[in-house]
Amino acid sequence: MQTSSLYDMTIIGAGPIGLYTAFYSGLRSMKTKVIDAEPGVGGKIRYFYPEKLIHDIGGIAEISGAELVQNFKRQAETFQPKFVLGNRVVGLTNLHDGTFVLTTENGEQHFSKTVVIACGNGTYKVAPLEADHAEKHKPAIHYHLSDIEKFRGKKVVVSGGGDAAIDAAFTLNQTAAQVDLIYRGESFKGYEERAKELMDSEITVHLHHEITALNEENDLEKITVCCKTSNQQKQLDCEALFISHGVEVDFSFATNWGLQTEEWGIAVDELMQTNIPGVYACGDTACYPRKIRIIAAGLHEAAIAVNSAKQHLEPGAAPEAMVSTHHEHFM
Repeated sequence: MQTSSLYDMTIIGAGPIGLYTAFYSGLRSMKTKVIDAEPGVGGKIRYFYPEKLIHDIGGIAEISGAELVQNFKRQAETFQPKFVLGNRVVGLTNLHDGTFVLTTENGEQHFSKTVVIACGNGTYKVAPLEADHAEKHKPAIHYHLSDIEKFRGKKVVVSGGGDAAIDAAFTLNQTAAQVDLIYRGESFKGYEERAKELMDSEITVHLHHEITALNEENDLEKITVCCKTSNQQKQLDCEALFISHGVEVDFSFATNWGLQTEEWGIAVDELMQTNIPGVYACGDTACYPRKIRIIAAGLHEAAIAVNSAKQHLEPGAAPEAMVSTHHEHFM
């Protein structure tokens, strides 16, 4: 197994809250590492909402998901934390001297004095398209929108019935030559007003349909869809697919590591402390009474978690970081 040096804090999760935790840890002069299972930072926003506008962050009237992630990344890099991406943490153990050992799925071990879990709802896997010849056309099948320019001038089919599928259809309609949306149900699961807006738009909607096959040729040109009520099949022109069939979330690591959990997260106290001393949680994964699951609340929790960890390591340390306008790095 490979080993690495000892860090003051290791953050599991590189979404917005994990990134802000890394920044605030730097404000507290802590040697910091961030580990995430995904190949890039940004969490769910990077995958599912890069083009969607976000409106509920104080002082920012609106910002796209992609731009917000870039801002968080730039801020997190201020104090040069170590990033380990594309590597899932599968084990957390505590040595006799209080050091935590985080083992990743490739066998690496990471050593840390404290740990902050900021991995949202856990690790997730998108539900793949199950249709004939899908394996042959992997490059044309997309599960997140990282660059809508890839779809410019193309005939695109979106499959799904939730908010993510509806948002994707509207986003793709900005650059694609044609957008069809297919959903096997009779009514959308997304917000009612948004669904009504979709039905009134130029996007062609096919309810009660599902994709059964892609053409056998090397380049994707057509797909076959089947009506769930009549069992009749028809073909649609298609050069690219966006699939939004849901995600499979895995939160089992929490109980496997001995953490106390509630129905939808890791139980923490007012210090963001879990039942394991030296291990903290913040963001969507932290669970406590009157929890508000928005980014603004998660940022507050991140600061509390870092301050708590700092005093755990240094009981005489100040209870909070110096404000940035007084910090030597920004003078």
